[in-house]
Amino acid sequence: MSQPSHEHSHTAPVTKGADVPDKKIAFIGLGIMGLPMAVNLVRAGYTVTGHNRSPERVDALVAEGGLRGGSVAGAVADADVVITMVPDSPDVEEVMLGDGGVFDSAKPGTLVIDMSTIRPDVSRGIAEAGAEKDLRVLDAPVSGGEAGAVEAKLSIMVGGEQEDFDAARLVFDVLGTTPVLVGPSGSGQTVKAANQLIVAGNIQLLAEALVFLEAHGVDTESGLEVLGGGLAGSTVLQRKGAAMRGRDFAPGFRIALHDKDMRIVTDSARTAGVAIPLGAQVAQSVASLKNQGHGGLDHSALLKIIEQLSGR
Repeated sequence: MSQPSHEHSHTAPVTKGADVPDKKIAFIGLGIMGLPMAVNLVRAGYTVTGHNRSPERVDALVAEGGLRGGSVAGAVADADVVITMVPDSPDVEEVMLGDGGVFDSAKPGTLVIDMSTIRPDVSRGIAEAGAEKDLRVLDAPVSGGEAGAVEAKLSIMVGGEQEDFDAARLVFDVLGTTPVLVGPSGSGQTVKAANQLIVAGNIQLLAEALVFLEAHGVDTESGLEVLGGGLAGSTVLQRKGAAMRGRDFAPGFRIALHDKDMRIVTDSARTAGVAIPLGAQVAQSVASLKNQGHGGLDHSALLKIIEQLSGR
């Protein structure tokens, strides 16, 4: 989960307004996404206590004015809001339900916001377990990648109760531009799964278009410029196009995580009896890239699969 230590220095500054309460936030999971999100909360005037498996990530938060939790229990004991941003369903279950975890250590009434991307059924189970501890739990996965986290322009898909969403709204407004309550617990994760389906499909088609243009000797910079101005334009093209042209696959969102997300999509679709033929095919491409040892590359590295299939 390591990446350049300078990334947090580019985090979008957020000014604390008179309406921002003096809230104490525990932030568990300071990876590619979590660290810039936590830094934005510090810059908005919140007291943010961080915890992460690799301590150098906490060092980076402390350098920006955050506090060191030392452990999950130490970070959340005095928190008004707990935010978790960890890789997968088992990680969330461990952090929330494990000995000395969030549910053991948070005071009753604490707002617990899981911003990880995990299985919807796991989110529902965690919300039920939290309610038994008198904790208010929201699932609130995000879209926008590292750039969206740094620039505080994330889309936030929230599952849970309206009153809990309202209580979390000031925090969400620091982190992103589009926080939306999409339904009861687990709904945020369901919408995120749909998001990851669309993003993977977009990247695969952009990769196919690039290889196609290159095969015909077209200047891809001007080609993508004009494609971006029409119906083919997309946030994926805008954010990923230049790096894909230059074969720069430094991770903003790793293939290993998108592989996990596509398994959530395909499993959930099968459970619901829904056909996703294109999604299933892209899921195979993502899995193939991970199985070749490229799990640490950005998901735009799907281009490699298209090049292989094209013999280029």
